[in-house]
Amino acid sequence: MSTGYSTELQTVCSGYDRQTCWVQTRAAVMPNGGAVITTQKLRLTGSDIFYAIHSMHSEDNGRTWSIPVEQEAFAPRPWEDGAYFYVSDFWPKWHAASGTLLGTGHTPLYKDDELASGPYPRSSAYSVYDADARVWRPWCSLALPEGAFYNSGSGCVQRVDLPNGDILLPIYFRTEEASLDPWHHCSSVAVLRCTFDGETLCCVGHGNSLSVSEPRGLGEPSIAAFADRFFLALRNDVRGYVAVSDDGLYFSDPIPWCFDDGEELGNYNTQQHWVTHSDTLFLVYTRRGADNDHVFRHRAPLFMAEVNPETLRVERATERIVVPERGARLGNFGTVDVSPEEAWVVVSEWMQTNPPNPHDCTVCERYGSDNAIFISRIRWQ
Repeated sequence: MSTGYSTELQTVCSGYDRQTCWVQTRAAVMPNGGAVITTQKLRLTGSDIFYAIHSMHSEDNGRTWSIPVEQEAFAPRPWEDGAYFYVSDFWPKWHAASGTLLGTGHTPLYKDDELASGPYPRSSAYSVYDADARVWRPWCSLALPEGAFYNSGSGCVQRVDLPNGDILLPIYFRTEEASLDPWHHCSSVAVLRCTFDGETLCCVGHGNSLSVSEPRGLGEPSIAAFADRFFLALRNDVRGYVAVSDDGLYFSDPIPWCFDDGEELGNYNTQQHWVTHSDTLFLVYTRRGADNDHVFRHRAPLFMAEVNPETLRVERATERIVVPERGARLGNFGTVDVSPEEAWVVVSEWMQTNPPNPHDCTVCERYGSDNAIFISRIRWQ
């Protein structure tokens, strides 16, 4: 039997300056009714040119929010030859065992306000939230073995916190050699097992390496725990993939996402994330074939549907739109299991469009987009 739910779309804020827009917007909730949204500005005349992370807070379960405040903890850090690291693709989540809010992301390198070329040691970044001061603490890089993990990151990934406090954190990675030519070397994915004491995140092991031979391999993995197994959603340029595990570290070979009738899901070059509830596993995703050719990589609307945990297929009859399409892409989003009664899908309208003029934000505006930050509240019936 399908799990019933209703949705309520809340607009947290909207409007932008046509030079930058809010992107990479995600949220976390805390046990006392508090909640935090993290987001960062994107320069429209470029590709993935991100700036410092901002934070918003709520004390009433997300009904009202503060204005976005730039976090000094995420100021750029210098590297070599005038290049500098930023933290981006951040995802905050409450860590119950330590009673802290922990966020993870990755560290792209910039020079002269553009993405730097050539290989560089990208890392998984993390930061802890100071709930009393309502600020994030200075970010740290997660230490990993050298070699295979030379260029790695946990940007845009959904993690699982185990009952003992250990963390299953998916990452994507390349060797230094493969980083010289990322368009012709496939990236791989693995899940790290980490400890966290409220201050320091430490990797104590990792599972097997997953990849596919299609362009650029696998990236932006997200993990969910459900019915005593673990499920991994994987981004690829050509199609989305899924894998399954009994222990959360060692996964089966990835298979393409398909509907239950055998047709491919139509998700490509875009992340997918999980919502779990009671006895039902849900996937939130974007896809082709939704009268959305005008949206960059068909990254809107956001759909949610049930996943059969045995066949690993999406139940087509359960598919529903949880965030509507208004011309702008919605592919960089987050999900939050708030309580047994409610979950959230959190996203902002990314105001870039299809080539040849991807920075022409007026294309998105013609369909109604205005860089709104949305919370889609899913209420379980």
